[in-house]
Amino acid sequence: MTFMDFLTVLDDFAWGVPMLVLIVGGGLLLTIRLGGLQFRKLGLALKYMWKNEADGSGEVTSFAALCTALSATVGTGNIVGVATAMTIGGPGALFWMLVAACVGMATKYSEGLLAIKYRTVDEDGHALGGPFYYIEKGMGIKWKWLAKLFAIFGLLVGIMGIGTITQVNGIATAIQNVVDPQKQHIALTLGGNSYTWATVITAVVVATLVALVVIGGIKRISRVAELIVPFMIVVYVVCAVGIILFNLKAIPDAVVQIVRGAFGLDAAAGGVLGAMFVAMQKGVARGVFSNEAGIGSAPIAAAAAQTKEPVRQGLVTMTGTFIDTIVICTMTGLAILVTGSLDVEGLEGAAITANAFGEGLPWSNQAGAVVLAVCLAFFAFTTILGWDYYSERCLEYLVGNKKGILATYRWGYILAVLIGPFLTIAAVWTIADIVNGLMAIPNMIALITLSGVVAKETKDYFSRLDRGLIEK
Repeated sequence: MTFMDFLTVLDDFAWGVPMLVLIVGGGLLLTIRLGGLQFRKLGLALKYMWKNEADGSGEVTSFAALCTALSATVGTGNIVGVATAMTIGGPGALFWMLVAACVGMATKYSEGLLAIKYRTVDEDGHALGGPFYYIEKGMGIKWKWLAKLFAIFGLLVGIMGIGTITQVNGIATAIQNVVDPQKQHIALTLGGNSYTWATVITAVVVATLVALVVIGGIKRISRVAELIVPFMIVVYVVCAVGIILFNLKAIPDAVVQIVRGAFGLDAAAGGVLGAMFVAMQKGVARGVFSNEAGIGSAPIAAAAAQTKEPVRQGLVTMTGTFIDTIVICTMTGLAILVTGSLDVEGLEGAAITANAFGEGLPWSNQAGAVVLAVCLAFFAFTTILGWDYYSERCLEYLVGNKKGILATYRWGYILAVLIGPFLTIAAVWTIADIVNGLMAIPNMIALITLSGVVAKETKDYFSRLDRGLIEK
């Protein structure tokens, strides 16, 4: 067995059936214990998303914290992940992606609640929280090793490049496909690989922009996220809705494809269960990968929110899964189906979504490709920003607030962005994927263990809300 074969086995485990059962099963448990709160209180959650608390403590507003979390979750998974899941698992994968998101909202709610309940806020207002603190404080000091394990996994995700190398590669590829698809303008050759001027310029520009943002810390990251995230989501959703409206007659057939595919009804005799399992596995896996419910990343951003009510922030945090998967991924999936892009031979990944954007609206395929490339670039750029914050907070938990070490890491992160487009090391990407998935193990253990605390806090909050003791 080669090293890559070994990594592939680990990757299959990290994102395999046992892990998905843990994440989805934990979300289902939380859904039951909370009485389906994510459905009953979604309207209130969306209201809280826009309405900030006046006297809460923290570094950024609840909306800014949400945008920071969304900056890391709304990314290439919404464009590439949906297409990939539907290519392998069929249209039914979209159904199971939505099912995973529904239970994932309860998970994200619990993560946001516990992040605020167990966070630390210094005298200067610097907040630090997330799975490492609700493991250590909620489960007890004897579980600190589990908290450190989570922090190590989170740090490795940043170091190994899932927030840097893969994202900047995506940006460089998207831009090159638009401005120099034939690779006619070569700037340099490294290790036998040729790189265009479009790639080199993209690397320098993106690294510079990242440096200008991340050097300013969470407040600057959140300000940029507040500007870019809503804009990019609106542009992408408007285009997707436009595609659906221009192909409205194809919607009924698309819905039939999704439902039949979800339960294997189009499979040959004897293959129904197998087809259903593949659709379920790919849909759930891509859904979890896209919205990160259960991974433990979002509560790190939630802990910085200016709030004194854990439940309130939990509600705001869960809207991230609603926006990421139930809105954006659904729009992507429907756009692909109504344009027939899934059936075009020779297309895979982002090319499928690009075809939908080119064919679905009354413009040229080139115009559609340009719009999608811009969306992909914005998505990937904000993911880089979000994961810088996450990995820095993991490092801070491990070494303390040592500004020299944190600054060194930050510059190393920027360097990874700069050299990212010139790296094609599959092992690095696979390792990053593995540790990203492994973050879920300590986090889900904590969420299941502390589910009673979540239920108690929730009951107390809504009791006070019903009695008029707190403002809606």
